Amino acid sequence: MYDPRIEKLAKLLVHYSLGIKKGQTMLIQSTLQAEPLMEAAYKEAILAGADVTNVIGLPNAAEIFYKYASDEQLENVSPLDEFITENIDARLSIMAGYNTKALSGVDPQRISKSRRAGAKLQTRFMERAAAGELHWTLTAFPTNAAAQDANMSLNEYADFVFGAGLLNDDDPVARWREIDAQQDRICQQLNNHSQLRIVSKDTDISMSIAGRKWINCSGHENFPDGEVFTGPVEDSVNGHIRFSFPGIYAGKEIEDIRLEFMDGKVIKATAGKGEELLQALLDTDAGARYVGEVAVGTNFGIQQFTRNMLFDEKIGGTVHLALGASYPESGGKNESGIHWDMLCDMRDGGEIYADDQLIYKSGKFLLK
Repeated sequence: MYDPRIEKLAKLLVHYSLGIKKGQTMLIQSTLQAEPLMEAAYKEAILAGADVTNVIGLPNAAEIFYKYASDEQLENVSPLDEFITENIDARLSIMAGYNTKALSGVDPQRISKSRRAGAKLQTRFMERAAAGELHWTLTAFPTNAAAQDANMSLNEYADFVFGAGLLNDDDPVARWREIDAQQDRICQQLNNHSQLRIVSKDTDISMSIAGRKWINCSGHENFPDGEVFTGPVEDSVNGHIRFSFPGIYAGKEIEDIRLEFMDGKVIKATAGKGEELLQALLDTDAGARYVGEVAVGTNFGIQQFTRNMLFDEKIGGTVHLALGASYPESGGKNESGIHWDMLCDMRDGGEIYADDQLIYKSGKFLLK
């Protein structure tokens, strides 16, 4: 598809999100469905003086791997992936799948085994990113498969994707810098608190955020963006939470997820649909039952659930928890082969308290 917003997005990703500099090594990875954006980003990176490599994914590679790989292959960590993780300066990943349900028939235990094997590599990736040695951005290109998941036509979905990233603005970078400044004020205030409590329908969960740092997400690692997050103290999460929307993992939906925590750990988990996958993910490794991230979505240009967490976790007026790996830049220490976000709607009376002070109600921060 040709759309003038593609070139605008490519410039934003290369210069604003990744901040590519002359002489840096950069990897662009996607499928051929995102060819227009890949080529536009490749051109911008070359003009910026980067050394760029492109990796194209096969349409059915993941399904073939999970269905036919031996246990040894499932547990293998690719030396190429290790090399890229240790040496690349920047990575642009563009979501553009052919079939979001391709793994529906795959045994959840096989997915879990592979994720478990990759835990150390994921931890190393996060360490380099937190140290500023590796810059990464994840974005999405409109495809028919994603549009169908969102119950939209391809043209409607393209408008949604580009609209969420403010690509219809004359100067989207200026708008994202404004958002960055607004969210920075929220993060600075949250950094002064030590206890967080989230209350909503079938939800009352508390956690310590003492000594942890709130991170301002304004278009550098995810694009589009719009959230603030931190990593709670690992053994401090207590209470229960019901997630308002399906949890999506490897294209599979798990509906009506309810979790109960004690001293940081999930001690009870149920789902109305897909509970087998839920339990398999919780058993991925020791860290999979602990919260690696708590976040508040702030992008009010995203209001509908699309079954793509890149967008859904940013919905203005929602919070999400991620089970598994923490982002080290937040001070989080949890390690796991998974990082799985699940979403709770706060727009109908939901409340957040910081040190017993009401700071958020019905989807809006009350902080000044």
